[in-house]
Amino acid sequence: MKEKNNIEGSGDIWVIADHSQNRIAGVTLQLVGKARELANALEKKAVCLILGHEITGMDLLFEAGADIVYRGDSQALQFYQQSLFTELIIDLAVKQKPDMIFLGNTHTGRELAPLLAAALGTGLSAHCVDLCLGDDGILEQKIPAYGGLMTIICPEKKPQMATCAAGVFPMPELSSGRRGKIIDLDVPEGGLDRICTLEVVEEQTSGPVLENAPLVIAGGAGMGSKEGWSLLENLAERLHAALGCTRPAVDEGWAQLDTMIGQSGKMINPEIYIGVGLSGELQHMVGIMDAKLMIAVNSDEKSPVFEQVDYGVVDDCREFIPLLIEKIENA
Repeated sequence: MKEKNNIEGSGDIWVIADHSQNRIAGVTLQLVGKARELANALEKKAVCLILGHEITGMDLLFEAGADIVYRGDSQALQFYQQSLFTELIIDLAVKQKPDMIFLGNTHTGRELAPLLAAALGTGLSAHCVDLCLGDDGILEQKIPAYGGLMTIICPEKKPQMATCAAGVFPMPELSSGRRGKIIDLDVPEGGLDRICTLEVVEEQTSGPVLENAPLVIAGGAGMGSKEGWSLLENLAERLHAALGCTRPAVDEGWAQLDTMIGQSGKMINPEIYIGVGLSGELQHMVGIMDAKLMIAVNSDEKSPVFEQVDYGVVDDCREFIPLLIEKIENA
């Protein structure tokens, strides 16, 4: 369908916007801020592409650093459609030839990114925790690896593509009143025939949002059981904390996948992080960005987690947590 050879890049840096109910996702603004930084260094443009229906909030994209916003606004795009979204983005990318394309590591971004990369004949680095320029101007994409970070480059193919989770980059300082150019896209009417959304059920959530919470408690396999996990839920409620987890807690059915912290989950940057009954594996710890105070509770005094925190408590978490809750209630 499309040429799968080298695309001589124009130099522009793109962000594919993610939004819901006319609210621009935080990760999109964070990526626009990073695109602005890289575009300044390369003396190129930061570009955002947004698809939807009756789109609002584009002022935020300009205030975050975008120079140009390509807008596809049509009833056909009211709900995400894999084939139509992919077709529109690929057609525009082939014409405009960006050097880089960034997407948030969201449900939509995780599906779109590999489809775009395959169609454009280029590479893709997923779960990046940093994006920077090498001495030769090539994008260096940093991902977690055993022993630290691994750098991936794509020197022979364009665009260079990456996905990043919310919280990897700081929210950019918005420049009030900053504006740019909006370019409207032609959207084929046939998109309406491809899929029919019968119902939208909005998930109800309670408590602090994990990515934004100043206090996060995370639990792992050491909680032992669903009953043990309920102790952690009780503690989080008492402390008004967000509750996250590691992969074993999800596998055991104690916690939901969208509360997992780490390489394949959420990125957090709390004031205080408390890890309970977890070993401190890289896949989890890489998800904690710039926490000011880190505490761990683990019964194994040789657990690697103690090497990565400020304070450690060596105790059985299923005995320690009830005592802590009692102290809180009596305070």
